[in-house]
Amino acid sequence: MNWEFEWLYALQKIHNPVLDPIMVGLSALGNAGILWIIISVICLIKKETRRCGVQMIISMLVVLVIGNGILKNLVCRQRPCWIDSTVTLLVKNPSDYSFPSGHSMNSFTAAVTIWFYHKRAGAAAIAVATLIAFSRLYVGVHYPTDVLGGMFVGIFSSCLVLWIGKKRTKK
Repeated sequence: MNWEFEWLYALQKIHNPVLDPIMVGLSALGNAGILWIIISVICLIKKETRRCGVQMIISMLVVLVIGNGILKNLVCRQRPCWIDSTVTLLVKNPSDYSFPSGHSMNSFTAAVTIWFYHKRAGAAAIAVATLIAFSRLYVGVHYPTDVLGGMFVGIFSSCLVLWIGKKRTKK
């Protein structure tokens, strides 16, 4: 775990009055998956994007169950800010466990789903998801492996739901 704290300490050193509010804002975009929920609801409006919206919602529900419901409570990993009080928090101290990062899971499951349907919009969504995931390290609430784990669970969930959707469509 030492290398992970080294990364967090390095990020603490680049905190500044310009970057701090940007990272807090990016982190807030991922709160409760609200950005991705709004995008999925917008996708539901148009017939040509409806399937993408439905699969985003289903993927986010899968992530909620697998990540937040099962993995967080199974792993019970304490957040870095709980272990080391010198880690400067730029957001409210979360009350749930650290692994996997919920912001990363939601962001990547939604972004990858968008990418499967709309490459250009998906590339932009993946860029936003990456920034949200990075912001969770910057604001001091996750370890790098929490974010990587969240990315993996999110991508896996998206691919699983898309695969099931394609199987269902073929029948």
